[in-house]
Amino acid sequence: MGGGHHDLGERMKIPDYRIYKVEDVPELVQTRDLLAKRGLKDPWLRNEVWRYNVKEWGTTRERVIRFFFPGFKWGVAAFIATIAIEKALSVFQNKKGGSGHH
Repeated sequence: MGGGHHDLGERMKIPDYRIYKVEDVPELVQTRDLLAKRGLKDPWLRNEVWRYNVKEWGTTRERVIRFFFPGFKWGVAAFIATIAIEKALSVFQNKKGGSGHH
């Protein structure tokens, strides 16, 4: 039915689920152990392991900065450029002296 045109190949390779292990993330091991003390088990805990992959997603601090300030560098550059252009253009404007009433 789709003619096979939905195959994304290497561009969008789905990782094998077995690479995500709760044992590799100390925070999740602690959560698992706390739940076990209460007689509980979270079968979906493995689904959170990817969030702790610092190599791929960065630290929590880096993710927060990227989320809240995605264009901050470009925004500051545009702000400085705007101020510089305004100052440069104000030099060429005809300014009237005095503080007379209009």
